[in-house]
Amino acid sequence: MTPETKDMKKKRPIPAPNSDFYQIYDLLSEPQKEVVNRVRTFMETQVAPIIEKYWMEDAFPFELIPGIRDLHIAGASFQQNGEMEASPLLGGFIAMEMARVDCSINTFFGVHSGLAMGSIHLCGSEEQKQRWLPEMADFKKIGCFALTEPLVGSGAAGGLLTTAQRDGDTWILNGQKKWIGNAPFADLAIVWARDVEDNQVKGFIVEKDTPGYSVEKIQNKMALRVVQNGLITLDNCRVPEANRLQNANTFKDTGKILRKTRAGVAWGAVGCMRGAYEYALKYAQEREQFGRPIAKFQLVQDLLFRMLSNITACECLCVRLAQLEEAGQYKDENSAMAKAFCTMKMRETVAYAREIFGGNGILMDYHVARFMADAEALYSYEGTREMNALIVGRAASGYSAFV
Repeated sequence: MTPETKDMKKKRPIPAPNSDFYQIYDLLSEPQKEVVNRVRTFMETQVAPIIEKYWMEDAFPFELIPGIRDLHIAGASFQQNGEMEASPLLGGFIAMEMARVDCSINTFFGVHSGLAMGSIHLCGSEEQKQRWLPEMADFKKIGCFALTEPLVGSGAAGGLLTTAQRDGDTWILNGQKKWIGNAPFADLAIVWARDVEDNQVKGFIVEKDTPGYSVEKIQNKMALRVVQNGLITLDNCRVPEANRLQNANTFKDTGKILRKTRAGVAWGAVGCMRGAYEYALKYAQEREQFGRPIAKFQLVQDLLFRMLSNITACECLCVRLAQLEEAGQYKDENSAMAKAFCTMKMRETVAYAREIFGGNGILMDYHVARFMADAEALYSYEGTREMNALIVGRAASGYSAFV
């Protein structure tokens, strides 16, 4: 090797952290890229500088809502919003970009845009869509999705304890809902309850000022601390028939929404991995031990390979899921596999990222601890790994293993 070659090798620039190893971004159209770039810029310039403070304080940064509104991305996966080219792929990229900086902001947005707006879009009448969706798309009204209960999580399909009883032109709701993201400040809740007459699950739009509706904030969380979760109590809460989701008549209708939003959680898991990986790679490039950056050590490069492989495999799975959804061919088991697999690999990946930081990895100053903690919530919500595994197993084997 000549001296000139040695000098060139020494001066070779260190690449900036990039987790898009298979150039998935290039699958987007130019208008979609513009939307994703706006989201990335907003998250990096407005969210990243303040999010650790709010995470530590267990508080929500309400000052960010106007900026999120101005991105014009609510309902990106299922409805046209101005000039935005709506598609499942774009909705997935938005979730990924948000979670890459902060999983809590992505969860806030996913609950409002995916679960609450999605419920009205998929199960509401045309009149209900016209009444609620424009204001929700403009963030004039914030929504939440109330399915899980204190005693009913995975068994929601057949065991909801919250009841709905018809009384003329109104419904009387009684029960409790737990872990409901956005609930402490939401303007409306999509409440799922069991009709005492036919024993079927139905959906209701319950406004926050409805008598008999109250919310208590859940305290002392160790994950997604920026997300404000609530315990909703429904005490003879009277809801007009006009607020019953007209096309939600059984839990199969609820499942249509969960099928869609589980895909969003899979994309969010990829974003969580990407954020942790990029912080870890930058740290490895700059942190020196034994006289050289730790990124030069084989064991560190092996961890980088493991993380990047997990990210890339999950990205490709999510892209194919979006393609199936676009074609109207995706099924419950497709979303279930994506949610379970991506969150499993997310857990593994954020642990590798923390490992690269060594002792510094447990300090909030280095960010990766937040990703590692938040990953635990993503792993559990929208269907546990076990429940999603059984959905896939049923489809693969032809036998149901559900009790």
